[in-house]
This record gives sequence, structure tokens and C-alpha cells, in this order.
Amino acid sequence: MSKNITSRANDYSKWYNELVVKADLAENSAVRGCMVIKPYGYAIWEKMQAELDRMFKETGHQNAYFPLFVPKSLFEAEEKNAEGFAKECAVVTHYRLQNDPEAPGKLRVDPEAKLEEELVVRPTSEAIIWNTYKGWIQSYRDLPLLINQWANVVRWEMRTRLFLRTAEFLWQEGHTAHATKQEAMEEAKLMNNVYAKFAEQFMAIPVVKGVKTESERFAGADETFCIEALMQDGKALQAGTSHFLGQNFAKAFDVKYTNKEGKQDYVWATSWGVSTRLMGALIMTHSDDKGLVLPPNLAPNQVVIVPIYKDEDQHNAITELATALMNDLRQKNISVTYDNRDTYRPGAKFAQHELQGVPVRIAIGPKDLENNTVELVRRDTLTKDTVDLNVLVDVVVNLMQDIQKSLYKKALIFRDTHTTRVNSWEEFKTVLETKTGFISAHWDGTLETEHKIKELTKATIRCIPIHGTTEPGKCVYSGARSSQRVLFAKAY
Repeated sequence: MSKNITSRANDYSKWYNELVVKADLAENSAVRGCMVIKPYGYAIWEKMQAELDRMFKETGHQNAYFPLFVPKSLFEAEEKNAEGFAKECAVVTHYRLQNDPEAPGKLRVDPEAKLEEELVVRPTSEAIIWNTYKGWIQSYRDLPLLINQWANVVRWEMRTRLFLRTAEFLWQEGHTAHATKQEAMEEAKLMNNVYAKFAEQFMAIPVVKGVKTESERFAGADETFCIEALMQDGKALQAGTSHFLGQNFAKAFDVKYTNKEGKQDYVWATSWGVSTRLMGALIMTHSDDKGLVLPPNLAPNQVVIVPIYKDEDQHNAITELATALMNDLRQKNISVTYDNRDTYRPGAKFAQHELQGVPVRIAIGPKDLENNTVELVRRDTLTKDTVDLNVLVDVVVNLMQDIQKSLYKKALIFRDTHTTRVNSWEEFKTVLETKTGFISAHWDGTLETEHKIKELTKATIRCIPIHGTTEPGKCVYSGARSSQRVLFAKAY
């Protein structure tokens, strides 16, 4: 089957969908709106998961696991959260099937097996977790409580796209409890910074740290911090969120603690999460018309070695050299694989590894054995070099850092050149339609204006940048006074 994919310039959406499938990352499943993450795609997710998990534990968090099902009464306890997710909820009403007497071999719901209380399949876990925390927290000695879980959630999306928006997806969700408002707020900011550091240092994606507007906040939060990234088609993607929940969930579930003075008060809360949507961000930020481009820090295989030979003697000699080379690279913590399949020609192997974004490809043929060299190709630039074996390991080690930095720099230049300051409504519309990207514009702070701009242009306020400077001006739409620019964009 041909591995050629549609050009980004011709049809970005089709390019993305084809790339995900043809690079063996994921595919649609028999369950509408759900995906199968294939081994290569899951290997990338495992790398993400491992690095994030390490970062969470370095900041004092522990992993736990909570039930998939949430009793409907618990889900309803925090009203804003329940209302915010109601339309996306899947609900279990019965617990047993029975044979259908009117259709042999078919099953139907057993009407006698109706649940006493319906169960919501978690779209997020605040309700079940805060009901649990009520039994875990009694005094200030139990705080802070810093818990994370790796899990799946279900949000019944009608329009889905692999990794970016599926009915079921994988994620992590942190849920913490604190004695003071200040401590909880600092936690929410800290985790947003952790997400930003991960995106930039491992995914090679520059992000804008910001605060969501009231209408874009997480349902049940007093404040939502976020990181926003810009994809190659000029659309924004929310790459992570961290929420200051105030005392909303503590009050809903009556979670109190006794302080050092012997007085009782409600605890303060945060929640924060990233999902397999990061896979979509990784694909769309760096990849090209030949396939995936992976930053070395997240590539399952950082190096692939491909032998080129005519007879068994050449094959044996190349394999011996490749084995020694793999050992040397692994001692430098470089992940490397030897593509010794005899069912594919070298050209087909090159095409596959190019499609799957392996950062460095090394080819070894008979002439290389004679000259003590190898042919080396870096995936991000597709440049080809002949490298002496005596310096190869050092060259590869340095290349890992260079490719990582180059991908980040390229993405940063794209973002910066596609971030435009505008001062009028006409400018706003023109940039949105012709240039795309982030639009930095004044906003009067009203929900009415925010909704009107979204209605007219489909652009939303992605965030109020945390590091934005105070600058008096006039709202790009209403002309009313404004104190700071915000970032607008069309988004995934």
C-alpha cells in the first residue's frame, strides 16, 4: 500500500488524518468516536507519560486510581461542574443483558436489572475524588494532599478526530487539597509551569502561558491557567490546563479540616490535566509532507540502523558492526534499533522510518565497511552526510541536542511570525482570514463582546497572557476601554 500522504498545503485536515493512520499511530475503532492507539503511537505516549510522571513526583505528587463510574448524585453535587459536562456524559442505567426470546442469538437489556442509581462514566473525576477525600482529610496534618491519576475518561463527542477529540481518551488528572487559598493558587500555577516546561523541553513546542476568560474556564473552577500552542495551519491548540477550584468542591462534598488553632474550615482545591491530545499537538507542530518529525526527547527510537548488502558475508559483517555501534550508542542513553528485516528492501525501510519520524537514520553498506564510514540522515532537515565511524557516537549524541533545539526554534519562529498585533476590527478580520495565527488585540472584558466576536469570526480568546504587559487601549470590537491585550485565534 502506498504511504504517500496528502500535502499539508492542499488539505491540512486530510494530511493530518492520513499521517496518523499511515504512520501507524492510531486508527478508528468499531466503537463510534473511539480510537485504537497502535503500538508505535502508544510508545510515544509512554515516553510522554514517563517524563510527566517524573516531573509530577519531583514536585511531591503521588499516583492513585479512582473508579471509572460516578454515582449520579455525586456528579450533581457541584452544580457548575455537573452542568458543564452534562451534554457529554455517558450514563449506565442497567447492569445485565439477557437473551432476546424474539431474536435467537441476540441480547437485550434485562429490564429487571435496572440500577438503583444511574452511574455516570467519568468525563472528569472531581466528584468521585472529592467524595473520597472527605474520609482522608480531618486536620491540617493531612494537608497538602497531592494526588495524580493516569486514567481514561469519556466525553461523548459528536464530531471526532484521532487524538484531538475522541469520545474516550487517555490522560492524567491531578487533584490536590490545601489549607490556604494562597497555597492552592501557587499549586495551580506550579503545575501550569510544569506543563509549559514539558511542552518546550520535551515536545519542542513553544507555548503561551495564560489565564482563561470566565466563559472558557473549567466548569466549577474560580480560575483556569493554560498553555496555548500554535499549529502549522495557524490554529491554536490548548495543550494543558490547571484549575484553581477555590472551596467549591470542598463545600459541595463537605470536606473540612481542623487547623492548628482547633477551628474547622473548608479545604482549598486544584485540578490539572493533559491528555493524548498532546499527540495531536506533537504531530501538527513539527511534521511535514513526508510524515512525522519527532523531537529526540520523545522518539521511541532515536536512531535506526539499516543494513545494505548483496550477500550473506556482507550481511554478517554489517550486523557485527551494527551490534557494536548499538552498544556504544546505548551506553550514551541513545535508543537505537537495527532494522534487519529481510522482507523489505532498504528503500522501503528508509521510507517507513522517514514516515514515522525517527530522528536519525544510519545506513551501512559494503563501501562503508571498506571506508570505515556510515551514511547518516537527520529527519528534521533530511540532510545526508558521510560520517567516520571513529566519531560517529559523538556526532549522534550532539545531533540529538541539535535536532531538539532546531525543532523548538523553528516552531518558535513560526509562532512569533504568526502572532499579529491589531488595533481595529477590520485588521482583526483581515489577519484572521488571510494570515491566521494568534491575534493580539484589546478586549473590553465583557462576555457580550467575547461571544459576539466568536459568533462573527469563530475566533475565541485563547488566553489572557500571564506575562502580558499592562497597556491601555480600546477594545478591537466595541471600542470600549481596555487595559491589556489578549490572544484570539481559531482553535481545535
